[in-house]
Amino acid sequence: MTRRAWRRRTIVLSLFLAAALFLWAFVLEPASIGTKEYAIAIPNWPKACSGLRVAVLADLHVGSPFNGLSKLERIIRLTQNARPDIVLLAGDFVIHVLGGHFVDPVEIAARLRNISPKIGMYAVLGNHDRKLGVNRLREAFTAADIPLLEDTAEKTGSGACSFWIGGVSDFLKGAHDVRAALSAVPENSPVILFTHNPDVFPEIPDRVSLTIAGHTHGGQVYIPGIGRPIVPSRFGQRFALGHIIEQNRHLFVTPGLGTSIIPVRFLVPPEISILTLNAI
Repeated sequence: MTRRAWRRRTIVLSLFLAAALFLWAFVLEPASIGTKEYAIAIPNWPKACSGLRVAVLADLHVGSPFNGLSKLERIIRLTQNARPDIVLLAGDFVIHVLGGHFVDPVEIAARLRNISPKIGMYAVLGNHDRKLGVNRLREAFTAADIPLLEDTAEKTGSGACSFWIGGVSDFLKGAHDVRAALSAVPENSPVILFTHNPDVFPEIPDRVSLTIAGHTHGGQVYIPGIGRPIVPSRFGQRFALGHIIEQNRHLFVTPGLGTSIIPVRFLVPPEISILTLNAI
């Protein structure tokens, strides 16, 4: 092979690779959807509740590219098929992304109510939701009969498997009052807190069995050998994704389902996170 032919072939292969990567990152991966199962052992959790299944849906950003109402229906079907006991909707239902289109939160909440988990479904608001307006989102979820837990908690379950679900408002745009969220929860009662932004985690006391969050999107892009170039957190990659344990306090951060700002995902696919909780 001549040097000229070799150069031409290299250019063609490079262009093909660039086009393939672009297609994957800006079309195929953002348009994908799946469930991922996690088994998590947590402290101060009733043995009677071992095996409880929690579906975490965060950062739906309905209306972002390849992420309209038809995809929301797919997400709902997949969540139903996973047969969760509890569904936690961890904020950012609406959009702030290039190339997206606005979807009314009333339409979003009306569809989400069809999931019908065994025990219950709860929501908190994200920073983008608060930009649209708390009252508008609250009205949408009230109409859909989905409790919105903003710095408050509810007791749920039954019998020996009774526990509390607490919601903490968004770290960036809300009051994020952890003390208020736990104020009704008896000191030794098992409690799961969920919120939009994981940056509140250092404020969570160790009596909380598990904290659940979204917001980071797992960075949306993961580059092998380098990591996640951009994570929207004051703690960098510390709370970017997955199950994190610090001083016997447990946090789970889901990569979420939509995209924000730039409609790209690379090696961080959209995910319905299914957590099976067990007692330590």
